[in-house]
Amino acid sequence: MKSLLFLILILIFTISCSDIPEPKPYGPVPSEHQLKWQEMEFYGFIHFGPNTFLDMEWGYGDADPKDFNPTELNCEQWAKVAKEAGMKGLILTAKHHDGFCLWPSKYTDFSIAASDWKNGNGDVVQEFVDACEKYGLKAGLYLSPWDRNHSKYGSPEYLQYFRNQLEEIMTNYGDLFEAWFDGANGGSGYYGGADEERHIDRKTYYDWESTWQIVRKHQPNAVIFSDAGPDVRWIGNEEGWANKTNWSLLRRDEVWVGWPHYKQLRSGHEDGTHWVPAEVDVSIRPGWFYHTSQDDKVKTLPHLLDIYYHSVGRNGNFLLNLPVDKRGLIHENDAAQLIKLGQTIRSDFASDLASNAKITATNIRGNSKKFSPKKLVDDNKNSYWATDDNIKKASITIDFQKKILFNRLLLQEHIKLGQRVKKFSVEVLQDNKWLEIAMETTIGYKRILRFPAVETDQVRINFLDTKAELVIQKLGIYNAQTIITNPSINRDKDGKVSLDCEITGPVIYYSTDGSIPNEKSHRYYAPFTLQKKGKVKAIAIGEDGKKSDIISKAYDISKAKWKIKYADNFLQGFEPEKAIDTDPNTFWHTDWNNKDINHPHEIQIDLGENVNLKGFTYLPRQDGLKGGIVFRYNFYTSIDGNNWKKISDNREFSNIFNDSKLREVHFVQKHDARFIRFQAISGKENEFFTSVGEIGIITK
Repeated sequence: MKSLLFLILILIFTISCSDIPEPKPYGPVPSEHQLKWQEMEFYGFIHFGPNTFLDMEWGYGDADPKDFNPTELNCEQWAKVAKEAGMKGLILTAKHHDGFCLWPSKYTDFSIAASDWKNGNGDVVQEFVDACEKYGLKAGLYLSPWDRNHSKYGSPEYLQYFRNQLEEIMTNYGDLFEAWFDGANGGSGYYGGADEERHIDRKTYYDWESTWQIVRKHQPNAVIFSDAGPDVRWIGNEEGWANKTNWSLLRRDEVWVGWPHYKQLRSGHEDGTHWVPAEVDVSIRPGWFYHTSQDDKVKTLPHLLDIYYHSVGRNGNFLLNLPVDKRGLIHENDAAQLIKLGQTIRSDFASDLASNAKITATNIRGNSKKFSPKKLVDDNKNSYWATDDNIKKASITIDFQKKILFNRLLLQEHIKLGQRVKKFSVEVLQDNKWLEIAMETTIGYKRILRFPAVETDQVRINFLDTKAELVIQKLGIYNAQTIITNPSINRDKDGKVSLDCEITGPVIYYSTDGSIPNEKSHRYYAPFTLQKKGKVKAIAIGEDGKKSDIISKAYDISKAKWKIKYADNFLQGFEPEKAIDTDPNTFWHTDWNNKDINHPHEIQIDLGENVNLKGFTYLPRQDGLKGGIVFRYNFYTSIDGNNWKKISDNREFSNIFNDSKLREVHFVQKHDARFIRFQAISGKENEFFTSVGEIGIITK
């Protein structure tokens, strides 16, 4: 009788638990294809085209199709490298701003059909999607709305052309996971030989709602990317980071492709009306297209890890660009760093210390096992810990029942029901007292915190402010491997080279003769002099033998003899000498208070000796602001400082407002000079002032 009563009670309890309803969705929620996209987390971008062979970033649209002729094109190599790195997909620039098509479009002659590659019978897009399928990767395609080659750009005829091409790539290449639309639209171009500026109303010209319907019709499972989504939004920079506070929500009706308030995209909108999560796009090199001069400028493992934790770790997806080289391959340097990144990420999260811990919560929805905190470690994406209705504050405690060491904490919300958490903290038990080690804001699909290793036997997470009851899907606690920080290399105006490492302990070794530094190389104790052109290589080695990456930095002749000959009006604290002091944190800035002094603005520099110039460099201001950054410029050389020879006439720094890294300009031929003159013709629209972070030269 007692056993029967006991069974009845268990049955009643089980039925009552199963009857406890799930929390209702709160606010905008993701679609099924947005959820599948979010779960991809990390995938690659492929930039490839005539720019690759012409050493350009933004082609003008006047290239000869025969310039495109890779000698060893192998899309399977791209896919194999991406797969080894743990990427889930690749996106190919089927057409960039120059208008050149990597497939034989029937709507233009400006495509690979007019190239010498495979005698005009090739199709890079087809080989790309085939390679992705072979290696189990999802494929996506980028189609630039801006076309600097097409004669009708800016007219209704071009819009039809653009839609025809979109229809081609959406229907001929199988299932795609993403359709990618750039926000760069309008400006100078070849335009069928017109060679002029053309501007469009970015908000209305493309009639985006109608254009996107082509994707919806033929690729219903693909997400659409642009500044405004509608499915996935740009993160508002090309440097590889989302803000710590990052909502997957957006007031989408306020935003359009080319929206000027792009900084808001870094955090999204807490009161957003639509679910539009962020994609963090960044290149593994300074440029988006391949340049031989950047072979030694591939991002280091610590840098790439920072990007991972500042994208995937901040509720975004990580889109890493891999510029294919002139052979048609991902360069060995890029592949090596990418594979190291994948190995390190897998290692960092190989062992979840929370999986066997005792987890308790201050509130459990309906006191039901269905919403127990044990669901946080069951690796089931459809289960979660939840609190009762209107319980917006709660804590979970993880008791390891022994001392553990950890330096990573991962949290995920059950975003099928919306994004809710606005503020949370993390505490550890130390000497029987709770010590706060982190205070953060949003979580979303995934949030990963990094901090110095902490030893404890208990961790507590306090959810301090939420929009609605909690629905937390995943908790993870890890102790990631220690990576020796890469050394930094800096040279001042007088040619003194300093080496440094962020953490104390490792010994730095260096070379200046091109050799690979090791324990037998020069050991760094104090700054040394390098006046001439050369390359410094350095490595940091810890007591346990762990090594950093080998870092190299190429320098031209030092600026010890340089002087300012002339510069236009400037403000106190922004003197023209700041443009040649080798300090990236300072810059020359013309007077922003005087609207009567408009472009052009110029600076003239005495190099102190005659040199043979191959080119020059321009570094925009590096304080995160865009004011005064130069877009179009002239460049002159002189032997005597009076008679000037124009070397570069009305040229542009493409994409510089989104990507304000150092720019290298290489001349067609060498020029002897003692004086140089940099002239800013224009910056951002309606700006009348100029800023220059640093001017440099490239010698033979």
